Amino acid sequence: MQITLTDVRVDGRREPMLEPMDLAWSTGESVLVAGEPGHGHTALALVATGRFDPSAGEVRLQPASTPSRRSGRSSRGAAATLRDVTAVVDVPGISEPDDALTVADVVAEGLALAGRRSLPSDVTRWLADHSLTADRSRRLDQVPGVVRTALLAALAAEDPDVRFLVLTLPDRHGGEPSGWWEVAQSLAAAGYGVLVQCTRASARDLGVDLPPARGASIHEPPVVVLRTRPTPPPAPDPAPVDPPDAAEPGIAPQAGDDLRSDPGLDERAAAENDPEEGR
Repeated sequence: MQITLTDVRVDGRREPMLEPMDLAWSTGESVLVAGEPGHGHTALALVATGRFDPSAGEVRLQPASTPSRRSGRSSRGAAATLRDVTAVVDVPGISEPDDALTVADVVAEGLALAGRRSLPSDVTRWLADHSLTADRSRRLDQVPGVVRTALLAALAAEDPDVRFLVLTLPDRHGGEPSGWWEVAQSLAAAGYGVLVQCTRASARDLGVDLPPARGASIHEPPVVVLRTRPTPPPAPDPAPVDPPDAAEPGIAPQAGDDLRSDPGLDERAAAENDPEEGR
């Protein structure tokens, strides 16, 4: 699947929220876009996922429709399908959770939004599966930034329809950029299309040759600075299959057995047809 933005622009009341830009990203790849905070990140995240209509340009999902894998969700139009297959993760003022919530509360809410069961036992199991049991009672603002990003991205991916994730400014929570970029890489290797938005400084920390913003460049839209397609993890080796045990002597054949493989079949048939043997 692929999402393509062509000459997309978002106007604000006094000035553009997002200057015209082109962007494309596919499932199985991670794309890094860099720009100064407040200059188009939120607008880009919402427009690229069908949650906001652009003032100009086009956003296209290919294929335009896909069967829903989420229980109780019927097939919908193209715009709704784009929203269904995408998730915005930790967008400031939009999808960021309350920092006062505990990790367990965030997991319960995330599972419910993804259409999953969110009983306390389900939360406990999910935390254990993601090695977060020790963080259960911690407030969200107490966990490291990389853990926060990984937690929220994993919850967004719980929705079986989601194929694309947008991680908005994970660098605002501190920590090394290599940490949240590794999270994006692992999600892309699992088959998701991941769009990561960061500041130009964070992009430089990841090794991108990008000069500091000066003059008119401060107001430019986020630009694509890095694109990778991580190799999926190798499939586990199939378990060896033991050959079937040979039939033990004296055991009667069972229904469905291939009697042609019975070594004594020929001898019994010969004995039945031999008149001398019959005496």
